[in-house]
Amino acid sequence: MLVEFEDYKFIEGGICAAKGFKAGGVNAGIKAGSTKKDLALISCEKKCAAAAIYTQNKVKGAPIAVTKRHLENGVAQAVIVNSGNANTCNENGIEIAEKMCVLTANALNIDDADIIVGSTGVIGQKLSIDPIQDKIPELASMLSESGSSDACEAIMTTDTRKKEVAVEFTLGGKTCHIGGISKGSGMINPNMATMLCFITTDAAIRAELLQKALKRTADITYNMVCVDGDTSTNDMACIMASGLAENKEITSEDGDYETFVNGLYAVMMNLARETARDGEGATRLIECAVKGAPSEEVARRAAKSVISSSLVKAALFAADANCGRILCALGYTEGDFDIDRTEVVLLSNKGSIKVYEDGVSLPYDEDTAHDILSADEVTIAVDLKSGFHRAVAWGCDLTYDYVKINAEYRS
Repeated sequence: MLVEFEDYKFIEGGICAAKGFKAGGVNAGIKAGSTKKDLALISCEKKCAAAAIYTQNKVKGAPIAVTKRHLENGVAQAVIVNSGNANTCNENGIEIAEKMCVLTANALNIDDADIIVGSTGVIGQKLSIDPIQDKIPELASMLSESGSSDACEAIMTTDTRKKEVAVEFTLGGKTCHIGGISKGSGMINPNMATMLCFITTDAAIRAELLQKALKRTADITYNMVCVDGDTSTNDMACIMASGLAENKEITSEDGDYETFVNGLYAVMMNLARETARDGEGATRLIECAVKGAPSEEVARRAAKSVISSSLVKAALFAADANCGRILCALGYTEGDFDIDRTEVVLLSNKGSIKVYEDGVSLPYDEDTAHDILSADEVTIAVDLKSGFHRAVAWGCDLTYDYVKINAEYRS
C-alpha cells in the first residue's frame, strides 16, 4: 500500500510517466532455463541531466565503474541493465559492460558515453555478451511509453513483486512527473540506495542539484532499509531528468528545489518500503519509527538497529512481542540517550500495546499482542525522550524461507 502525500498525485506509468521516456524488457536467456525477462532498456528522446549513487562495498560490479565514468559530465540518455548475472569479479567484466553500452548506443543511434549500465544476479560467474548482443536490437525496436512494467520485470531476481511508482506535481505552473522502478529482495543493507533503482523525471534541474537531491533522499529512504544485513556489490540508484516539462530550470536550493525533493521522496520512500516488504521469504513489513532523539543521526541509528536485528526479525516472524530484543537493539545503538526514559509501543491496523516504559517492561495480554503483530505491516514506535529528532527505518521478518532461498540461489 502506497503512502500518499499532499500535492503529489500517484499515477500509472512508472519510469515512462515522465515526458520523453520509453522502456522495455525481454528475455535474453542470460540465466540458463529461465523464461522471465532479464534485459531492460530505458531511453529518452534527448540527453538528460543525470546523477547516480553507488554501493560502498569494496567489491564493486564492473558496470559501476563504467557508469561512474560515463556520468562524470552529468549527462545520460539511456540505461541498459541485465538480471541473472552481476558481472562482478570477472576478469573481462569491464569489457562486457562497455560492450553492452556500445551495442545499445548503436541500436539507439546515440553516444555510448551517454549510457548507464547495470547488472544484478549471481556474483563471480562469467557473463557472456552473446545473448545480450543478440537481443539488444530487438529490445531497442520495441521500446514504448507503456514499457515500464516490462523493464521492471527484467531487473528482478528473487523479487516476488514489481516495484514501480510515479507521481505528478506542479513546479512554477508546469505539470511535472517523477517515476521509478527498483529491484531488491535479498542482500539488502544499503549504504547508498538499493540493489538497483532507476528514476526518471521531466522536471528541468541542473545535474549537480540532481545529485544532491538523490543523495539527500536516499539517506532517509533506501539507506534506512535492511533485509539481511548484507550490502551488495552492485547497488546503484540513477536518475535522469529530461526537462521536457518546461518548468523554469532549478538552479538553486530554493522552493522549487524543495518541491522536487519532496516528490522524489514520495517515489523513493515507497520503493524503499516495497523493498523491505518483499524481503526474501518475508511475511510482513516492519517499520521502526523513532522520535525524541538528541540528533537526527541518533534517530536513524536507533531505527536501523531495531529493524536490522536478526532476533527482532525472528520474534516478529512468530508475532512475539519480545520487548527485550527491541531494547537490546536500542541498547547497542551509538549515541547519547537514556534508555531508562525510553518508551516502546507495538502497533498495527489491529491495535496497539505499550511494552516498555521508564526502564521497565510492561505486562500485556499475549493473545492480543500476537493478533496485533500478525498483521501484514507492523510498526515499532520508539520515543527516546531525549530530544526532538526523528527517523523511520524499514525491514521485514526473518523466516525459514530466507535460508531456503539463499541456500538454493545458484541452483
